Amino acid sequence: MTQIGREDGIGPRIIPHPPSLVDALVPCLTLVLLLSLSFVLFGNDASSGPNQIALLFCGIVAAGVAYKNGLRWDGIRQAVVDGIAAGLPAILILLAVGALIGTWAMSGTIISMIYYGLKLLSPAYFYATTCLVCAIVAFSIGSSWTVAGTLGIGLMGVAANMGLSPAITAGAIISGAYFGDKASPLSDTVNLATATAGSDIYSHIRESLWTSVPALLLSSVAFGLLGQAGEFDARRALSTIDSTVDVSLWSFLPLILVFLLSISRLPPFVTIFAGAIAGAVVAVLHHPGSVVAFAGTPDLPFSLALLKGAWAALANGFVSSTGEKSIDLVLSRGGMSSMMNTVWLIITALAFGAVVEHAGLLKRLIDPLVARTRSAAGLIATVVGTSVVSNVVTSDQYISIALPGKLFGASFADRGLAPVMLSRVVGDSATVTSPLIPWNSCGAYMAATLGISTAAYAGFCFFNIINPVLAILFALLGWRVIRTENLEDPVESTESAPNLNGSARPTEL
Repeated sequence: MTQIGREDGIGPRIIPHPPSLVDALVPCLTLVLLLSLSFVLFGNDASSGPNQIALLFCGIVAAGVAYKNGLRWDGIRQAVVDGIAAGLPAILILLAVGALIGTWAMSGTIISMIYYGLKLLSPAYFYATTCLVCAIVAFSIGSSWTVAGTLGIGLMGVAANMGLSPAITAGAIISGAYFGDKASPLSDTVNLATATAGSDIYSHIRESLWTSVPALLLSSVAFGLLGQAGEFDARRALSTIDSTVDVSLWSFLPLILVFLLSISRLPPFVTIFAGAIAGAVVAVLHHPGSVVAFAGTPDLPFSLALLKGAWAALANGFVSSTGEKSIDLVLSRGGMSSMMNTVWLIITALAFGAVVEHAGLLKRLIDPLVARTRSAAGLIATVVGTSVVSNVVTSDQYISIALPGKLFGASFADRGLAPVMLSRVVGDSATVTSPLIPWNSCGAYMAATLGISTAAYAGFCFFNIINPVLAILFALLGWRVIRTENLEDPVESTESAPNLNGSARPTEL
């Protein structure tokens, strides 16, 4: 029998027959095969159902392996329920972003961001500026999801009107957003990484900046080189917006509210949904005619028509009818209903990841690698690889952050490596690679929010690609390899690593 920790923390979970290497490989290889086949057969439409079927089928395969090894169906089912329940905060945030997009399109917030972006930005430095601005804002509020779901939406619209690449723009937004996510003391992923590794948060941030800042600078240079030379004549686009939409600085009130609530540390769902409601209020006060027209029920009293229009934008998004095709294309979007395919993807991915973790299959794949690792550089490279594989297999960023603390803590201690090394490497790998996986909750969120597939933007997420490479390079060169006896601050947190259930996760995304 094999005993591994239970997700609920109540006691050990006993696996009567330890999974073999074949047991562990079958569900994972099946997943890779089916997802590849899904892309070949359905192309960009794969995330609209085929991928979900593949994940569900592979979850059943993993459950069959778990049952073969002696785990009870009741326990497997409960693991799936717990895994999906742990992802509910992410799903609620996703729905809130859908509502926000709908009301911000109706209130003029999105078109106002595009309007002033066209006035202030140039294609020559747009990508680099996007990356740096998103990095600053994300560091200030500690949330990559909030940055992408608010500022990112406007920047995608600016890029579209400039004729710039949406894939590169999305890569710049995500690169900047994840710099803040892994380096800000306000970030939940930073707090989870330090808790699982048993390190001090400020020591972690100090060490994290050693890899984060060079990765951000290299990314900015790359985005600068991708910028389009020459001046952009925005007069035609600005004239079109002026003639069809009433642009007002009042439209920025919902964006300002989101920023203020974010730095006040309100939960992201509350912050984003408050921004959605604020967008509806601004629309009702400043564009009542558009709201009533969108409601489509002229027989209703004026006040009820306003309520119906705002309500409909929250639920199903806004449909613009200015008659200008380019404007209507940008503003016809959003609503909670627009996120349902992504919610479906996240639920099936979390179910698959929960069964794989419950059955001990991922641990079976990783244990031999840990046992064969001898050098500090090899151990750090193994953590990076494990974090990436975990993001692929479990489809969940939080498990991928918490798992290395559980699996590698003793190995780092045996080799005299400080806990802050483990937490930093986890941030350098698990945190930043999650949006590069289409079926990971982070990848699904970014694709749905920014309106471009993960496969299209992943190659341009330079920060997310460079950061784990730098983590391995630093280890090979012996740079910033902090050992216990050389700690600048010898007092490290002794908090034990939390379990991998919902209670182990931060209460906020």
